[in-house]
Amino acid sequence: MPKQIHPADPPNRTVAILAYDGLCTFEFGIAVEVFALPRPELGPDWYRSMVVAVEPGPLSAMGGIRVTADGDLSLLEGAGTIIVPGWRSAGAPVPEALCMALRAAHARGARLVSICSGAFVLAAAGLLSGRDATTHWRYEAILAERHPDIRYRPGLLYVDHGDVLTSAGSAAGLDLCLHIVRKDFGATIANQVAQRLVLSSHRDGAQKQVLERPVPTSFEGPRLSPLLDRVRRELDRDHALRDLADSVGMSLRTFIRRFQDMTGLSPGEWLLRERVARAEQMLTETTASVEDVATACGFPTAAALRYHFRNRLGVAPARYRRDQGGGTVNPPRSDAGSNALP
Repeated sequence: MPKQIHPADPPNRTVAILAYDGLCTFEFGIAVEVFALPRPELGPDWYRSMVVAVEPGPLSAMGGIRVTADGDLSLLEGAGTIIVPGWRSAGAPVPEALCMALRAAHARGARLVSICSGAFVLAAAGLLSGRDATTHWRYEAILAERHPDIRYRPGLLYVDHGDVLTSAGSAAGLDLCLHIVRKDFGATIANQVAQRLVLSSHRDGAQKQVLERPVPTSFEGPRLSPLLDRVRRELDRDHALRDLADSVGMSLRTFIRRFQDMTGLSPGEWLLRERVARAEQMLTETTASVEDVATACGFPTAAALRYHFRNRLGVAPARYRRDQGGGTVNPPRSDAGSNALP
């Protein structure tokens, strides 16, 4: 049965999704799909969403779709999270009324989130000044030139400052929205949402927007995809590079190159991220000790798990478990040796 959400003191779960004439349909749809879709299986404390008009209607989205909003910018006063979809164009001016409303909402404690070129809206409001931020790779030069006070982080999928979050283009918005769900409700709920979206449950914000080489042809995919699935099932085992290469009939050099073509990561970096993600899941879904979680995820020691967990998430495993509400069941124990990759 799906896990019910019953936080003792739930924060403001109201999500305001901005709409405007010339609305970017895909980015808007991302926010609607994650935060506005009814999810009664998750209990009464799920997000409550509303569509907020930036300007008087009628509003036409890309593709000729008409959008009816729930109200004007005054609705932002009651929002805990405000989503800014991709702006109509990088060169389009941002209305001062919108900038003022966003600054006021931020001062009240609202969390502001941009998807793709929505970063230009937050930048115009002065909310990215002195901060790290990202946007779609096509707009990176324009954003950096127009707003030199922003520490632009080229290539990242998303950047999270807690109160202000920015994401790269299009599908990276899904990664950021799932990241928000994971922060608010934990890995179990985020995984359920991702499963319904038929989407990978977690892509780290530091993952590249653009791979250095094209996505591999069907020749490599069928050979490497089953291998990745097997390694995910066997994270507690040793995975020497040479053995992985031999298992798919490739030389070591070819294997590393094809692996990076397919995932954008080295085999060691990919494996480390998978292990940390599994640790996140176990810490929220089980009562296993940190030592047992480390063993089940393939870390040689609990200290190694703590180091990599804190390095990636900025918090210790025990603190993460407390913040996410802990777990309820014990995991199966497995025999694991030392790991050949990190």
